[in-house]
Amino acid sequence: MAARIAVLPSPVCLYDDPVQVTVEGLSPLQAVTLRASLEDETGELFQASAYYRADGNGELDLTRAASLGGSYAGVEPMGLLWSLQAKTPLRRLAKRNVLTPFCVAYEAHEGHGAGGRLLGSCVSQRRFLAEGARRIPVREGRLKATLFLPPGPGPFPGLIDLYGSGGGLVEYRASLLANRGFATLALAYLAFEDFPAFPAFFELDYFGEAVEFLQKQQQVKASAIGVLGLSKGADMGLALAALWPGIKAAVSISGSGFNSFIPLRAKGLTIPALPYDLEKTKAVGDAVDFSEILPDPRDPDALGCRIPVEKSSSKFLFLSGQDDRNWQSERYCQEAVQHLQQNGRHVEFYCYPGAGHLLEPPYLPLCRESIHKLFGLAMLWGGKWKEHAKAQEDAWQRIQNFFRQHLQDSSTKSYL
Repeated sequence: MAARIAVLPSPVCLYDDPVQVTVEGLSPLQAVTLRASLEDETGELFQASAYYRADGNGELDLTRAASLGGSYAGVEPMGLLWSLQAKTPLRRLAKRNVLTPFCVAYEAHEGHGAGGRLLGSCVSQRRFLAEGARRIPVREGRLKATLFLPPGPGPFPGLIDLYGSGGGLVEYRASLLANRGFATLALAYLAFEDFPAFPAFFELDYFGEAVEFLQKQQQVKASAIGVLGLSKGADMGLALAALWPGIKAAVSISGSGFNSFIPLRAKGLTIPALPYDLEKTKAVGDAVDFSEILPDPRDPDALGCRIPVEKSSSKFLFLSGQDDRNWQSERYCQEAVQHLQQNGRHVEFYCYPGAGHLLEPPYLPLCRESIHKLFGLAMLWGGKWKEHAKAQEDAWQRIQNFFRQHLQDSSTKSYL
């Protein structure tokens, strides 16, 4: 093998760190195919490839060189990661054990396409927990959660991290946020241990207990608590910010601003579930498009299901994708934003062209469709590869900047 592949500044990095991939030792103007692959914890293989041509010195730098085809085209320094696709259809790349890294294998092959001679290879470790950061399982009272603490003594701003209707205890976003200086509590509330997949109702008090738990931690600034959520988790986070004291900043990712599917009991009041019509479900290939099953947010039948975000003194950030095929998050977010603006509340809203429902931390590849764990259906989430990848990079920085600004944390250091 004559070529040398380097991942700079280090082949060991955090998963949300951008890197520079270079290749040296090629022939001038040589045609090569670069490949990336990783196996998730279930053994599923994810792969991507791109066609390049070396410069006159026999070198490649993916921050400057344009892919001529393959999984993506153009100058895309991180394209080999965000374009990874599973060999098995309907599989989503998600980290189950944040204590171990994803190991990405890079290879350079002769020529464009499959079957070319191997010229060089290397492996990069992309970690989810920084050196010195701590992972602490939490089983206190009813709470089922994992607390991630940044390196150092703190105190740090605190975040509650909520995922969606797939349930379980999802830790990877929380661990990455802890690496960036936020004490983050990944909180389970559906289909985990003895939590049912389809409860008769949610109790806001449970989520309030998570706020109080964070406020009691010595390493957490009790006056600087935020919440972020994705999909159903976004709406639970909005309800917490609206109806529970102590939340200073809230981020809704692909939320609706309405209480969907399961009634919510909150402070002596019940917010009913938003009505839906399964006859408006559409089949798209092997997947199901649910984006039309919910009513227009201005429909009188929907008004009683709206989360009263205007009651909150929190600051709000709404993020959604224009190609969301799970529900019409842009349309619903606009309704919530309008209510906040009419009531003089601080709100920011960014809706990304070409982005789908599952806006994740950067460099995790687009999941356009996958099997929903609880429904057992192939769910269409939407999104276009390159546009979704750019949205995730931008959204991740906006989320961190928003929480730093409103939770008064000036730390910008990445720990490894």
